[in-house]
Amino acid sequence: MSAIKRDLTRIRHNTKIVATLGPGSNNVDLLRDMISIGGVHVVRFNFSHGTPEFHEENARIVREAARQAGLEVAIMADLQGPKIRVSKIAGGSIQVEAGEKLLFDAALEGEGTRERVGLDYRELPNDVQTGDVLLLDDGLLTVTVEKVAGSEIHTVCNNSHTLKSNKGINKQGGGLSAGAFTEKDFRDLKTAVKIGCDYLAVSFVKNAEDMHIARRAVAEECEKLGLPIQPGLVSKIERIEAIENLDEIIEASDGIMVARGDLAVEVGNAAVPALQKRMIKRARELRRFSITATQMMESMITNPVPTRAEVSDVANAVLDGTDAVMCSAETAVGAYPFETVRQMSLICAAAEKEQDTLVGVDEHAVSHSGEITHAVASAAVHVAKQVRAKAIVALTESGSSAFHVSRYGILIPIYALTPSEKAQRRMAMYRGVRPLKLTTSKDHETAFTEVEALLRERGVFQAGEQYVITSGRRMRETGSTNSLEVRTVRE
Repeated sequence: MSAIKRDLTRIRHNTKIVATLGPGSNNVDLLRDMISIGGVHVVRFNFSHGTPEFHEENARIVREAARQAGLEVAIMADLQGPKIRVSKIAGGSIQVEAGEKLLFDAALEGEGTRERVGLDYRELPNDVQTGDVLLLDDGLLTVTVEKVAGSEIHTVCNNSHTLKSNKGINKQGGGLSAGAFTEKDFRDLKTAVKIGCDYLAVSFVKNAEDMHIARRAVAEECEKLGLPIQPGLVSKIERIEAIENLDEIIEASDGIMVARGDLAVEVGNAAVPALQKRMIKRARELRRFSITATQMMESMITNPVPTRAEVSDVANAVLDGTDAVMCSAETAVGAYPFETVRQMSLICAAAEKEQDTLVGVDEHAVSHSGEITHAVASAAVHVAKQVRAKAIVALTESGSSAFHVSRYGILIPIYALTPSEKAQRRMAMYRGVRPLKLTTSKDHETAFTEVEALLRERGVFQAGEQYVITSGRRMRETGSTNSLEVRTVRE
């Protein structure tokens, strides 16, 4: 059988792409091609599915595909979180009509029926009262609570719908008491750390304490395994309480995910676009990264090209200043995973051409903590603009200096050179940052010569071009970045 021919022309763009791994994409050859075109920078593992052995094998597939592509990618483990769902229904579904009564019973054992539907979340009767509106199956069915009696929630259906087993439940306006972590999440966290994930995404975050709990658990697991670098933490903003506590959650995280699906169910579809812009802007101002997710290329699950609306959606997220855009089912189970990331890459590149700088990113709005690294990053951006530098080069151990430069949303490429493979993978998430592995000399001049040689070899620099380079006076030490220079590429 002949190999599938794909257009592997590399597409240059600053916005990163997160692709969810699944049956449609978890083979080395396909994933290698998706990475090679610049279409995948981060691979998401959905921990709602799969055993530890399954995720371990997928990690092997990702690392091998990246090795063959000659590019490092990050792995993001996405924890399931509390799933508030109806239980199994006899026959798989029931048909309900507008105006009909529907009874939910948290105490029901076994399969539900038309007369009584069970709940996986046994605390729901304590969280609702008469007059509350519940949204099931991503809002496709809404019901109004008429009364609560012990374990029973008596409701009336507001519209007709076929309700299937295990569909999710949200409360309009938020207010469900379920915490962000379940026993399964703590088990999965251990698996995620063990397989070497670079990021860990926490679902249904309500406040900063949820992220503090995650960070303590990750630190404890890394200490057990003797891992010096912990995975970055991503808070998924999908609850109305998270919007109310947005700044504290952002500051407790390494990045946020604008998880538009569950968020839309809680706050209403119409509120989401403005919230998306606000969250992306605020994350950048507070020196964190952002991922925009949910249904970005949904039609490409079954179609080889996106709709015009999907093109606009991705482009607008790019123009908003998001660090990354994410595919879910499109690459996990869709028929066109390669075409999806290629189309997304083309959209990102086209949108970026229309930007002088990121929309809504005020250089003076980015927080300044007084740290030297932050000051150097700000200065590097200012100087690079003034001298029309070809690139900003960051010599970095952990990747933090390149990240801080990237918060200013400039379109000048940022080349981050690090001796750490783990830092290289972590930087795959940062918009505008091109991470490369290079173990430089500890002598400054020798190191700069090595940098120029590598970037000339890759076609980035030509003789006579200027670039800005940041480094530490104590070379090869984390957190030591304290200087910048403007240099001219030697003849």
